[in-house]
Parts: sequence; C-alpha cells; structure tokens
Amino acid sequence: MVKTLINRNEQDEKEWSQHIFVYKYQSTRSAATKVTASQAILKGLADDGGLFVPDQIPQLDVSLDQIAKMSYQETAYEVMKLFLTDFTEDELKSCINRAYDDKFDTKEIAPLVEKAGAYYLELFHGATIAFKDMALSILPHLLTTSAKKNHITNEIVILTATSGDTGKAALAGFADVEGTSIIVFYPKNGVSKIQERQMVTQKGANTKVVGITGNFDDAQSGVKAMFNNKELAAAMDAKGYQFSSANSINIGRLVPQVVYYVYAYTRLLGAGTVAEGEPVNFVVPTGNFGNILAAFYAKNMGIPVGKLICASNENKVLYDFFDTGVYDRNREFVLTSSPSMDILISSNLERLIYRIAGEDAAKTKEMMDALSADGKYTLTEEMKAQLADFVGGWASEEKTAAEIKRVYDATGYVMDTHTAVASAVYKEYKDRTGDETKTVIASTASPYKFATSVMTAIDAKYEGMDDFALIDELSKVSGVSIPQAVEEIRSAPVLHDTVCETADMQKTVETILGL
Repeated sequence: MVKTLINRNEQDEKEWSQHIFVYKYQSTRSAATKVTASQAILKGLADDGGLFVPDQIPQLDVSLDQIAKMSYQETAYEVMKLFLTDFTEDELKSCINRAYDDKFDTKEIAPLVEKAGAYYLELFHGATIAFKDMALSILPHLLTTSAKKNHITNEIVILTATSGDTGKAALAGFADVEGTSIIVFYPKNGVSKIQERQMVTQKGANTKVVGITGNFDDAQSGVKAMFNNKELAAAMDAKGYQFSSANSINIGRLVPQVVYYVYAYTRLLGAGTVAEGEPVNFVVPTGNFGNILAAFYAKNMGIPVGKLICASNENKVLYDFFDTGVYDRNREFVLTSSPSMDILISSNLERLIYRIAGEDAAKTKEMMDALSADGKYTLTEEMKAQLADFVGGWASEEKTAAEIKRVYDATGYVMDTHTAVASAVYKEYKDRTGDETKTVIASTASPYKFATSVMTAIDAKYEGMDDFALIDELSKVSGVSIPQAVEEIRSAPVLHDTVCETADMQKTVETILGL
C-alpha cells in the first residue's frame, strides 16, 4: 500500500525517502482504524479495544541461506525492517544494536541446545533471565523513536499487567528512560518469590510496581479498561501524559519475537541439521499466545514450519480451544508452578482469530464481545479448518515435575517449569503421533527463576529449603553459574510495597500520576 504523505518537513522527507511501500496497521475490530507501525507501537491498543495487525505479513526478501550466515542483530534487522516500514535503516539498526548488546550473557543471544531428542531455544540470556527480554530489550528504543517520529511531547506512561516475567523485563527496559514512566500491576500471590523480588527491588525514578489482590486476568482486564477510558485519557493529556503498553498486545513486542524463530530455523539450516525447505516443529509454552503467534508469523514469512505445538499447563483454555474450537474462560483458575502460564484470557489469540476470520474485523469484534459478555465464543467450521498448523497439548503439575527430572537424569540439563510443560507436551505428542520432524522447544525462562519447583522436581530432599539456598544448590547440580539477575536481588532493598484491590487499580494510577 503506497502511503501518501502531505505537509512533510525536510526531516520527514529524509526519513521517508527510503520507503516507497509503507504497511499500515489496522485494528482487529475496525477496518477503518489504520495507523503506521510507529503509531501502532505508541498506542499499544487501538481506540476500539482491538489489537493492531499488519495489512499483510511480509515475505522475507533475503534467502534463508543468507540469513544463516548472519548474527542475531543482522537477522533482527532483516525481519523487523519488513514490519516497521516507517523506521529508517539508521533508526532501526540503532534500536537493534542498543537492545541486543552485552546485557545478554551469550554472544549468540538465543543459543540452540540439543538435549533429549529436541532442540531447546534458550530465550533467557537477557537481563531478567526470561524470554520477555527478547522483545522488551528493544521496545523502549522502538517506543522513544516512535515518539520522536510522531512529534509526541507528552510523557509516555507504560501501563502493564504481568503474570511474572513481563513486569521485570519491562521495568528493566524502561527504567530511567527519558520521556517515559512505567507502572506495573502483578497478582500479589500469583508469581514466584524470585519473580516478585525482581520487581519490588527495581530501581529507577520512573518505575512503580503495584500488587493486586486478584489474578493476572484481573490485572490485564483492569489495564485494558484504563486504556479504553476516554475520560482518563483526557485527564492525563491535560497533565502531559499518555498511555502506551509493554504487554504482548503491543505490536512492538510481537515483531521482535518473530525474529528468534527465523534465527532458530536458520541456525539449524546453517549447521546442516536440516536441509533447505525441510520443515521443523516449534513447541511453545503459552499463556502468552503472542509467543506462538510469532512462530506462526515466521511461517507465513517463509520459514518451513511443520506443526506449531501450543503447550498449556493445568489452565488449559488454549488446549481446549484447539481441541474443540470453543474458547471458554468460564472455569476454575489454577495456581501452578508455571505462573507465567496461569492465564485464562489470551489476548494475542485475537490476532489469530482475525486472521482465520478472513481478516473480518466485524466478525472478530463479535467474537470478542461474546468473550467479554459470556466468557466464551465458538469458531465456525471454516475457521477451525484454518488451524491445521496448530496442535494443542497440556501437562499436569505431576507431568511437568516428572519431565524436569527425566531430562535432568538423562542429560544433566536443567529446565524451568514453563519449558518443562512444553517438553512434556512434546514427548506426549511424539509418542502419540510418531512424528520424527526435528523440533525446537522455546525455552522461556532460566530455571533460577523457579528454583524451588525445579529443585524439588529433581529430588524431594530439597523441599523446605530457603529460596537462595536452593539457588546455590541449583548451581551445583546444573553446572551453570548463578545469573547476575539473581545475585543482585539477594540483598537488594524492597523499593515497591504498594498493594491494592483490583477495583482500585485506576485510582492507584491517578494517585501515582497526581491526577
């Protein structure tokens, strides 16, 4: 789609001179809502409550053989330039180089490790030792660049709900970033002790962390309600503020996630592990559907992908969805040892619904309205037929723990609880189908974030030990050094101790901002 530009100043002309075709983004709920990539990043959520999606998923314009010879940073540029088409080459490369630097503790950024008959894509080598770092290391740079491109003078308030990992990764990314502040809500009793400590010890004059008495879905719903509150937006604007989001609903989160699937496949290709055109399966532990949606986008860009295996824990709303075609959040919410997956409202699924509805915004809105009103919606047969790429599976708490022990006993490799859910689901899938396709499992967190669950799965003798004592034991059994992200919180003071009722989330934001 050719974008017509009018009233451009000289700088605008320079910025846009490199771009003939500019993909616009539109809301999943209104065909009339169209914005540029930078505007979509700034807004986070569309005014109609929908999520921004590209007009089309672009095709890679360099060969996979070429990408196989590239670094992670170079791969990121080749993928992201196709989505973020109103960024200049210099702007985008600057964002990438500032994001993927020595804050990652491995040169390759996302190592691929072969263990127990699968390839584990380690996405936890960033500053907060979780896969969210892969996107949240770059989002602050994308956001501040977008603000400059759109001549924004308001302070950007990042408003985010977290099930554990997004919060810390976003806080670390935005801490003391000029022109921004960040407020994170998390379920007070729904994250691991390490996850909570990472958040409540966060430094930065522009950071605020608030526990709520509800669960993650309550936090996410409260955040969405504030984004859609026009009166609140007007009050904020009068004080020189505007909201944006670091949650997975922001397209600036999703696009960087596509990169690591392209990177993983091309590492296998470059090593001769797969032949040109040979498909691989991806297994992704998800409550955060954006993580597997990114793999779906990678497939549509030209990566040979067999099955996209969506792994759930006991909150298996996504497993049931792929099994039955019915999304139904009307069920008991279960607190598990994989808390970042303890989600019943999967926001990014809306982007897939829009896709399989034939990019029909009205149909998508109808289904999301049904979810809001009744807590459920049902796919048509035509829509279900378009989900052939996806396979759902789930693992109980017992199977998750058993998988940690199985892989450790067989190989000495220690994985976290979320990765173990995916690994257990893959083992069951392979046993059931006999599918020998080479398979990549998205390893989404360091085992150090969930040391209690991991160590007691390996040996019951560790039950009852102090968290930090367990961390020392984990280092001994794994042979992996304790990450700096964990060491630094041993003695760090608690800087955030605010807790509020779910119903008081907006009041808390108003107090923080002085509205």
